[in-house]
Amino acid sequence: MTTDSDLQTRVLAELAWQPRIISGHVGVTAKAGVVTLTGHVETYVQKIAAEKAALHVRGVSAVVQEIRVRLSSGISHDDDDIAAAAAERLAWDGRLPNDGIVASVEQGWVTLTGEVGWQYQKQDAERDVHGLSGVIGISNHISLTPRVNAINLEDDIKRALRRSWLFDKEGVMVHVDGGKVTLSGSALSSDERDLAVTTAWSAPGTTDVVNDITIA
Repeated sequence: MTTDSDLQTRVLAELAWQPRIISGHVGVTAKAGVVTLTGHVETYVQKIAAEKAALHVRGVSAVVQEIRVRLSSGISHDDDDIAAAAAERLAWDGRLPNDGIVASVEQGWVTLTGEVGWQYQKQDAERDVHGLSGVIGISNHISLTPRVNAINLEDDIKRALRRSWLFDKEGVMVHVDGGKVTLSGSALSSDERDLAVTTAWSAPGTTDVVNDITIA
């Protein structure tokens, strides 16, 4: 049985192993599978990478993200410069609508607004700007406006899950209310749980996914 101390050690080792994370100022606590990350890093990219690294450690069921971004003394960008860079990145991304997304910046914090048709576009827009120098955080308020109805949404997602060989499909249950999809049941790993969520988001008509899947 994995103890909280063992899990803390594993997560610290994984953070130290990842080359894109400078983990010297990151703290880790663990309790019953829930890991809390604290401290600070120099970029928003490192903050996101730390969370992903922790989630992939065996025994971690959830991560509480409390890391702050503290820019190094040599980095200073005006909000206008960051906003201009974000607008350019978004405009060059051919996966996004030409005029569907607006980026505003306040003290290094980027807020994304607008409308897109797919969840992957919302995620891609955030990825486009999270690596910009000077960004300390992102609020993604982009809304989804699916172009199809959700009448057969539950059946579509269940069929897609059955097509996958990566996890035990019988352990995941699907409930649909309009475009809101709730996933429950259990998965054997965080990768399996993430796959189920990705599958649900890939269905035309999905506007929200609630992930209640536990890791067995």
